[in-house]
Amino acid sequence: MSKQLQGKTILVTGAAKRVGAAIARRLHRAGADLTLHYHASEHQAHALQSELNLQRARSVILVKADLLETGGLSEIVKTCAERFGSLDALVNNASVFYPTPVGAIGAQNWDELMGVNLKASLFLAQAAAPYLKKVAGCIVNITDIHAEKPLKNYVVYSIAKAGLAGLTKSLARELGPEVRVNAVAPGPIAWPEDGTFDEVTRQRVISHTLLKRIGEPDDIARAVYYLIAEAPYVTGQIIAVDGGRSVNL
Repeated sequence: MSKQLQGKTILVTGAAKRVGAAIARRLHRAGADLTLHYHASEHQAHALQSELNLQRARSVILVKADLLETGGLSEIVKTCAERFGSLDALVNNASVFYPTPVGAIGAQNWDELMGVNLKASLFLAQAAAPYLKKVAGCIVNITDIHAEKPLKNYVVYSIAKAGLAGLTKSLARELGPEVRVNAVAPGPIAWPEDGTFDEVTRQRVISHTLLKRIGEPDDIARAVYYLIAEAPYVTGQIIAVDGGRSVNL
């Protein structure tokens, strides 16, 4: 891969594992210096930092934070900018995913799912905007194909991701022309870690993709890289990376 992001600084939330780690690896391979946010996945975060810093010394720092603590979000951005001298891109990848069927939705479910998936993305973007404007930077949000077509029994999650899709387009208007804002909407990429999707459910999901298979975390990472490094005239857009599932739902 060409070092197209050489000298660029990027903040990635929820970066310790799965899709976030794949995004981190691809952006780092392209030359970027990274601030990787994590919350509970401390072991994975430190392992990833060590892996990447062995490839290029002092190129990756970690920030541990609970994204529900809104007051601390500006400090995440500030830490990144002060350590590397600038901020060129923000990737809002951190997410919480679990079912909330109607009749069993509590206020805590609402606060957690909306807080991590939507509210934190807004306040991180707001804190990052002054830095991004200085360098004609960009924001990439990780939404979901179910932002448009809600997933049954995942009411609050679907609402939150729909809000994030709306936030993407709204911020593109608010922050242009200096800052581009886009999103990637994954389909079936990595199954939930809690085992909520049994084999029958997995096969049903796969059958609805046009490619008849699930994707890989790096499929999302490639799209994020494209939007940051190779799409200077793209803003306000949401790219579905889902094997065609959203076309066939």
